[in-house]
Amino acid sequence: MLVVGESLTDIIRTAAGTREHPGGSPANVALGLARLGTPTAFLTALGRDARGEAIAARLAASGVDVLPESFCLPVTSSAAAHIADDGAASYEFDLAWELPGSVALPPARHVHVQHVHVGSVAAFLEPGAARVEEIVRAARHGRGATVSLDPNIRPALVGPHADALARFERLAGLADVVKLSDEDAAYLYPCLAPRAAARRIAELGPTVVAVTLGASGSFLLSGGHEAEVAPVAVEVRDTVGAGDSYMSALVHALLAAGGDRLAPISARALAAAGSFAARAAAVTVSRAGAEPPLASDVPGEVPAVGLTPAAP
Repeated sequence: MLVVGESLTDIIRTAAGTREHPGGSPANVALGLARLGTPTAFLTALGRDARGEAIAARLAASGVDVLPESFCLPVTSSAAAHIADDGAASYEFDLAWELPGSVALPPARHVHVQHVHVGSVAAFLEPGAARVEEIVRAARHGRGATVSLDPNIRPALVGPHADALARFERLAGLADVVKLSDEDAAYLYPCLAPRAAARRIAELGPTVVAVTLGASGSFLLSGGHEAEVAPVAVEVRDTVGAGDSYMSALVHALLAAGGDRLAPISARALAAAGSFAARAAAVTVSRAGAEPPLASDVPGEVPAVGLTPAAP
């Protein structure tokens, strides 16, 4: 699997003080996938500074292959996360996003990439966003890989609404799996309720659309099938990385068995994949910072749902 997107240092500020923690939504997804046992490469943008080296070392320690092309910035990006008393996080970003090179899908030693995940700021912020879209098109049409997308909308960084919506819908039309939060759905489709927004996204072509609802759980769509997933009761430390853990666990479950990527997934299979993703996210919110679980940390078995690349 290849994850493409931003890395940064989370500067986490609470009433108890300030601490730094490696983060970035795509980086968290890559970390979550690797910890669950999915072989994962990561293309990002880092500086050759202490923060960049710390991010790369943390990912590598969990088995993520951080591609050497990723060290392309003068300074590693950061985000100040303000944690409220209820554990909810808000963010202020100091972020640059660009990718090196001109080839569509790097690098040659990763010619067997079967799935590509993109999303968050990297899918919208130029100059790197256009390159992300090129990579997705090359992966889908040139390599027959499956694709997942999590927009993880940051309104201050995605540009004008019309442009952000158009880019999101182009990427969603290339994706097999789209996961977004109810807040993302409200930003993208302000006149639609979350379920109606999910159905609108499903019409663009993804096999699976999942919407997380915070403490209210989540729901998933595939073809004409729908599934509700109840929230997992847990003592919340903070919500940093919760959606990313849900994303990585959902993709991990969907890649766990064979199948035709164009075939709708049953309501029972959707519920199994969504429940596993919710349990993984619950582990993360019980911890300080974005610390996705190992497979052994998640209660219950990994469902083998089935979503694989088309034959060459």
